[in-house]
Amino acid sequence: MRETPSTIELRIRRQDGPDTAPYWEEFALPHAPDHNVVSVLMALREHPLTRDGRRVDPVCWDHNCMEEVCGSCAMLINGVPRPACSALIDQLEQPIVLEPLPKFPVVRDLLVDRSTIDAGLVKVRAWIEIDGAWDTHEPPPRIAPQQWAADYLYSRCMSCGCCMAACPQFGGGSEFVGPAPLAQVRLMNAHPTGRHDKAERLHAIMAEGGLSDCGNAQNCVRVCPKAIPLTTAIGELGRQTSIQALKDLFGSS
Repeated sequence: MRETPSTIELRIRRQDGPDTAPYWEEFALPHAPDHNVVSVLMALREHPLTRDGRRVDPVCWDHNCMEEVCGSCAMLINGVPRPACSALIDQLEQPIVLEPLPKFPVVRDLLVDRSTIDAGLVKVRAWIEIDGAWDTHEPPPRIAPQQWAADYLYSRCMSCGCCMAACPQFGGGSEFVGPAPLAQVRLMNAHPTGRHDKAERLHAIMAEGGLSDCGNAQNCVRVCPKAIPLTTAIGELGRQTSIQALKDLFGSS
């Protein structure tokens, strides 16, 4: 059994603004049981003293729900992208190294701009039209329990960006939308109402930056905090796009 340390040692990569150089600062706080990374950062905010006693600006980061639901607190913790609220201090090796989520522009310290996720969702039309655009003359859709259970896995995505941060194909000048938006295409295409604009979504991911840019590295499924079967979704979309390509070729609807 690992001995409980008397202090919590942090090594945090900081950055004063989007266009400034990053730097490292080290901190030490008294140990307390049942802390997670967010609660430690909150304690550090109250007394922002470095390990050598210098008072510095409080560390900037994002958080909201504290229940691994919103995804806003995701960061790189000991080299692994994950939500800070579910990262328990006593389960982490010290010093605990905190860095901003890679692949996203740094706003300040551990706070990043994840608007590229939203842009990807817009690009692939990851929503279902419910404004009366589809006059189907059909009763409300019924979904079999087995189908609902399979689809629910994908609805748990909280757009935390962990899968994108771990993906070697995302970022760095690549146009790849990333695994999170692709998984939402799979979810929306499976919905009875979503089928009406399924072809538009498939055409979106058949274009540059879409499905073919995935290198099947499997990093996304390894780090997803919700255990979403992302590569399974990508595989299913591969079949759907192949069928759509044949429909386009032969003029079938």
